[in-house]
Amino acid sequence: MPSYPLLQVDAFTATPLRGNPAAVVLDAAGLADATMQAIAREMNLSETAFVSPPQTDGADFAARFFTPAKEIPLPGHPIIATAQALTDAGRWGLAPGSALRLETRRGIVPVTHRDDAPGPRWIITQPRPEWGRHYAPELVAPLLSVTLEDIVSPPQTVSTGTPQLMIMVRSPELLDSLHPDLGGLERLTFEGDFFSIHVFALSGRASGTDVYARHFAPAAGVTEDPVTGSASGAMGAYLVRHRRISTRSLIAEQGASVGRPGTVFIEVTGDGDEIGAVRVGGQAVTVLRGELML
Repeated sequence: MPSYPLLQVDAFTATPLRGNPAAVVLDAAGLADATMQAIAREMNLSETAFVSPPQTDGADFAARFFTPAKEIPLPGHPIIATAQALTDAGRWGLAPGSALRLETRRGIVPVTHRDDAPGPRWIITQPRPEWGRHYAPELVAPLLSVTLEDIVSPPQTVSTGTPQLMIMVRSPELLDSLHPDLGGLERLTFEGDFFSIHVFALSGRASGTDVYARHFAPAAGVTEDPVTGSASGAMGAYLVRHRRISTRSLIAEQGASVGRPGTVFIEVTGDGDEIGAVRVGGQAVTVLRGELML
């Protein structure tokens, strides 16, 4: 019976059982797509990562990522979880400033370890943002059970690797009171140009944070994602392009609504249509090690 090393890592937190958990399957070369999808359903987490030798020069490892329902091209938290798992499993030699180069469906993604205030963390350099469709507030407001006045900036799809619909609302308190129509959001996803929905407000709930967010991905089999790295980078780019913030470095909090609070560090370079690098980062902690028996 084949077996595969498996680690479960909580990303965007240094505290076990917080942040966003991801399963990381090592030595996954040769697993069929259908098998990886079945494993992701078995794990029943937002995403499961599958690590294998790279096929591209310059990459250290290859990784693919699956939600319980489908493959996701370029996520955030399972990339951080993969870097942490490879380090804890002795597959990658950690050094401050060292860059792990992951081959993904969107090309090679550098993941750097930074050891400075406010703590050691992994930094993902995401692709430059791509700007998608705008959506009328009249279309999305009923799906979130909010009024038109509650939506304070034009909803738009933004991708820094995975397209996400950005919806900015007026306050963190409003975010906590959302009652999303998950069926309606799923239908809109299938009709639209995005993978999932990121709803956020300026001013965090916790001291020292700049933005508070919630994330819904019903079409991907995820009711609410605890902490979403891919969408955090797109959110940072959105806020800069629409001139909603003056800083290019911010701290986002997410996950309190599902009892798994986490923190994402976001850096955006450039301005307007000339946004360059987008980086997201966070801490991670391994909480489980074992073998997957197939």
